Amino acid sequence: MQANNFRVNEHSLKTAISNVEPNKLTTRGYNQQDLIEKIRYGDMVYLLLKGRLPSIKESRMFNHVLVSFCDHGVTPPSTQTARIIASSGSPMNSAVAGALLSFGHKHAGAIEQTMELFQSSIDSLFLTEDNDLDNKQIASLAIEVYNDYYAKKEKIPGFGHRYHTTDPRAEKLIQMAIREGFVGPHIKLAVAIEDLVYQNKNIKLNVDGANAAILSDLGFTPDLGLGVFIIGRVPGIIAHIHEEKMDEEDFRCFCDLDDIEYRGH
Repeated sequence: MQANNFRVNEHSLKTAISNVEPNKLTTRGYNQQDLIEKIRYGDMVYLLLKGRLPSIKESRMFNHVLVSFCDHGVTPPSTQTARIIASSGSPMNSAVAGALLSFGHKHAGAIEQTMELFQSSIDSLFLTEDNDLDNKQIASLAIEVYNDYYAKKEKIPGFGHRYHTTDPRAEKLIQMAIREGFVGPHIKLAVAIEDLVYQNKNIKLNVDGANAAILSDLGFTPDLGLGVFIIGRVPGIIAHIHEEKMDEEDFRCFCDLDDIEYRGH
């Protein structure tokens, strides 16, 4: 048999995340043994994504974000997909993969869109250390954003929910941000837009909108929005897969024959 002569070029793989040495693991400059002993899981996630440990306030707010994403029952397409795959006898990893692959523009995509909206809008301002002046700028900006979407007859991402007139997660997240003293420009913009949308459309912030504002104030870029959502949602998906396997009959029926309308010739 011919030998495999494939070789990875020396130093062709570079990372600033973790270093592996004999009997030692270092992540973002910290010994993993120390991290195991001293920090929470959410802080570890923050460290991996941001490259530094969070402050006490940042730690609390990031934890609130992760918890708020944990589950929304069997209503999301991702959870339904995971349960159907699990019912076929597929292993856990296949069912989880199916759930993740169902995330897209219509499901779980709003958080990145909303982060882009909030961040690009705030970046257009020249914020000062004067709260009164900055608040006036943000209030005016909210009117501009609302009028722009209204003129285009487009829905503002991060607002409205198909099941909730008031998304209880979003409401609590904003309350927690106020309680923690963690209300930055993006949260202020989100709340200001919500006031306008609610007055005119009777629509409020949803969990994606609230978390988009919080993650933006935490300094996360939009491209990490979906990733953070996935980190928060996967435990709930795993719970549904396990429940499906334990409590439901195999080979779940997606629909009955009587539900199918044939439109062929």
